[in-house]
Formats: sequence, C-alpha cells, structure tokens
Amino acid sequence: MTQTTPDQLVALDDWSDLRDFLPLPEIDLDKLYAYRTERLRNEMKAADVAATVTFNPISLRYAVDYSTYSLFQSRIPSVYLFMAQDGPTVMYGAYGDTPLIDRYEEANAITFFDAADNMADNARLLADSLVRYLDEIGSDNRRVAIELSNPSVTQACLQRGLEVLDGIALSEKARIIKSEEEIACIRWATAVAELGMAKMKQALQPGVTELQLWGLLNYTNLANHGEWHEGRMLASGDRINPWLQEATQRVIQSGDLVGFDTDMVGPKGYFCDISRTFHCGPGKPTRRQKEIYRMAYDEIQHNMGVVRAGISFHELQRQSYPIPEECQENAYTCIYHGVGMCDEYPRIDPYHRGLNPFDGTLEAGMVITVESFMGPKGERDGVKLEEQILVTYDGYEMISTFPFEEALLD
Repeated sequence: MTQTTPDQLVALDDWSDLRDFLPLPEIDLDKLYAYRTERLRNEMKAADVAATVTFNPISLRYAVDYSTYSLFQSRIPSVYLFMAQDGPTVMYGAYGDTPLIDRYEEANAITFFDAADNMADNARLLADSLVRYLDEIGSDNRRVAIELSNPSVTQACLQRGLEVLDGIALSEKARIIKSEEEIACIRWATAVAELGMAKMKQALQPGVTELQLWGLLNYTNLANHGEWHEGRMLASGDRINPWLQEATQRVIQSGDLVGFDTDMVGPKGYFCDISRTFHCGPGKPTRRQKEIYRMAYDEIQHNMGVVRAGISFHELQRQSYPIPEECQENAYTCIYHGVGMCDEYPRIDPYHRGLNPFDGTLEAGMVITVESFMGPKGERDGVKLEEQILVTYDGYEMISTFPFEEALLD
C-alpha cells in the first residue's frame, strides 16, 4: 500500500465514498421502521405504560428516524416525542420532517438555554399537553415513561397525577434484538469504518500526529453520511498504556504502537465499535510488543469462542480468558458489551473484578463487541483490540473483518 500523508489523502480524495467500491445494501425502510416501532410498543405493553416521552436523540432516531442536530439535542433537548401503545405519534419542536410522525406541535421550552427561569412553568405546560394526549387516545392508564429529561418535567407530571417510570429501560430493552435490516445497516457502518481504518494505516508514518490520523476516520464517516464518534479514542507510544486517553497532537514516532477504538455512529445511526493496534515503522516491533499483542489477540479469540445464545453473563465471565496478573489493573472496563445505535446493554465486566452486577442471557439477534486491552502495569506499551459480532443460536457471525497486524503476530 502506497504511503501517503493525511493531507494528501483528503486533497486527492477519490476513495472516501464507499458506494464507489461496494454496493449499498438494499434496506427495506418500511420493514426496518415497523420492526422498531413494534419493539418499542411491545415494551410499553410489558411495562403497562400508556405513553412515552422521549428526549434522548438515540431513541428519537430509533423510534421515528429523527436525526436532526443530535448532538445539540443531547445537551439542549428542545425536541421531544409522545408515543402511545395505540395512537398517534406526536413530535414537538421538530426541525425537520419524517414520515413516521403523525402530527407536529410547538414545543414547550424546558431547557435553561431556551427558557431560563421559566423552565418549571414550561414543564407544567408540557405535563398538561401529555395529559391531553392521554385523553385524546382514550386511555385511563396514567403510567408514563420519560426518557432523559429535566427533573422539573418529572415533577410537573407527578403533580398532574401521572405515575412516572424510567423510559430508558423500555428503549434499551427494545433495541436488544436486531432485525435483518438493522444487521445490514450495522454491517454497512462497519464497512465504512474499516475503509477509514485502511486509510489510517496507509497514512501511518513517523511525523503524523494522533489527531491527523484520527481525522481520517472521522472524515470517512462524514463522507458516507455517518454521524459522530463517541470519543477520539486513539493513543500512541507512551500514551497508550493505560488506555482511555483521547487523541492529541502528539507526533507519532517509529516503533510506536498506535491503538484506537472507532466508537462510531455511522450511516443511518448504526454503530461500529471495533479496535485495532498498529505498529509504526520503519522500525521493527520489539519482542515485548509482540508478546503483549499476542495476549490481547488470544483474549479476543478465546472470548469469541465462548459466545452462544443461551449462555448467562456470569457464565461468560467464568469461561472468559484469564487475564494475566500483570495486565489486570489496566485491563479494559469490560470484556463484552452490546451495540446497535450506540454502546448498549449488556455490559459484562472482567471476571477478576468480581461477578457482573447484573446477570442475564445472550440471545440470538444480539450484536455485541468482544473487548481486550493488555497493558502491563508500569510498562510503556499496551494493545487495544475489539471485534463486533452477531450472536447466533450456535455461536456467532463476524461483523468486523479488518485484519490484525501481521508484524505483531509473527
């Protein structure tokens, strides 16, 4: 592969649109949206909830494919959605149109940015509109689920005689099992990320900064109508161990290990969460770098082999790869977690840190990631690896396909 700088790759871009190289998957959008709506309404029925009030941008995307100003919405929630078990779907304050909405209404501003000291008064107006909505759909049930809102909204609903449940439990449970259309979307998002990763590897050379390298992944995502990254999780050299340090303007040097985690909300709002660690030439990897890489690789391979529908989270822990004692303190925060439109349920901790705080069961149709970070305490180098897979009845199917680093595995 020809070595090129990040600036040259962007300036001479004839590569970033994945549709030029792979056929865009044919997604039946009507089927995709109907499946997600049914999943949400089934959770509402199971919880005996008459309606949900949603502010969370991820849930707005899942429920009605609304994705306008998602990051703004995450901190200044100016848009919200009413959805019932049976009745019209009403969006308040929308900036754009989506065919899944039955009616649009003006929002009551409930953030300090929009309302200042009128927040509580406007929250009472929102609660009044919710009561009218329940009357409109003919429901005597006064149980509602609210997802990620100001306390003033909850207080106002309680004052109006409503029983308020935590909506995040409903939406997260709805997203656990993926449809065929969702899996196709996730595979496409992963292909986009892996295109960006290939360009990162092509541009990796001494003198490139961490942020320049990371920028290629972000650029590729945007060029394919993707959305954002949950962090800038890339570190190199003496910054890689311990893990969870975001990218800086550090200049990468020959002999450095460069680790990254995509954490990418890609096209159609679906997530790609895979990690690799590259070696920067022209220097050769050291024996110790290879040893650490092999530990991370072995953990990933072993822990994928344990995955199957029906196994409990606690049993996954018990059967997981035994992390060497020298790497336990700096080990990654989890060994498995769910993904869909973001990091999702479940999160399963390394066994050496004790039994997971909750148990459950892997189910066919879940998409999960298998994580590893090996960073011996007190040493310079560390290795981050992660694969994304689909849980099946008899095991798993690969979603991520990016190759591992041959120079570190020989």
